[in-house]
Amino acid sequence: MTNDTTIRWGIVGAGRIARRFAEGLAHVPGAELACVASRRIESARALAAPFNARAVEFDAMLGEIDALYIATHQDSHPDYALRAFAAGKPVLCEKPAAVNARCLQQMIDAARAAKRLFMEAMKPPFYPLYTQLRAHLAADPIGEIGLVRAGCSIANVPSTHPSFSKETGGGALLDIGIYEAFLAVDWLGEALDVQTIGRIGESGVDTFASLNVRHERGISQLFCGLDLQGRGDALIAGTGGTVTIHENWWNPARATVTYLDGRKVELDAPFKGGGLNYETAHFCELLRAGAIESPLMPHATSMRMIAITDAARRDLGLRFPFETD
Repeated sequence: MTNDTTIRWGIVGAGRIARRFAEGLAHVPGAELACVASRRIESARALAAPFNARAVEFDAMLGEIDALYIATHQDSHPDYALRAFAAGKPVLCEKPAAVNARCLQQMIDAARAAKRLFMEAMKPPFYPLYTQLRAHLAADPIGEIGLVRAGCSIANVPSTHPSFSKETGGGALLDIGIYEAFLAVDWLGEALDVQTIGRIGESGVDTFASLNVRHERGISQLFCGLDLQGRGDALIAGTGGTVTIHENWWNPARATVTYLDGRKVELDAPFKGGGLNYETAHFCELLRAGAIESPLMPHATSMRMIAITDAARRDLGLRFPFETD
């Protein structure tokens, strides 16, 4: 694949996140939507039509695309990914890539065996603001970073939303908390101990969880919820200062760096195209380069993230019906 090759994308799933991804492709040079697959052909056609793409069956689609974006409910992610790898196709998989570490490891092993690119679609690290923040702290650090505090809780999620479905692997931890888990492991490393308190809702999934996590290089304080309103910012604290990523921190556009000596630096980097286009552009670059893993969102980071949510679910006693071990 050359640098000027147009990458033909296929999407499995036709919901809100699939549409956002499709719209974002307009902001990714050398990428286009070729096919959409969904359990309901009518939904696939409705998503495909505005982009002059085709609505097809999933297995047929694999013969017509260069890369697959998985945008279905998370319980089905491994099945679609394994079928794609068997067909020799690279996969960008919406977060969480899998509902537990065992399923995620199967996906990683299959990708490596097939020598195909696989990346979890965790969007924050690819935003211009996050890139700018990393560069700034490399040049003007806030000392040794030892605390990450972040959270999000959304009170008006409809009761019919998949987040409330135990059968498909819903809950606040996997739908929202996976973002906070990313921020924590990105700055503090692997989790060594996870302590969780929370509550289980009427549908059987977690509707709120508060986590204290001890990492290799510090402590994180995280929360996520589906029954309170708590959209906010994130704090990264070091021995020589702090970083506040202003709300909504998971779509980062502004940050304030405050130093012990009184200096304050404001970072402002608005994003374009809805935000998903940045992770997609990165994936396309990797694909053209022949890579099978992202240096910015490596498999190890995905495994560290899911390890946190696995531990938190154990604390809450939350097990999905389809989990076999």
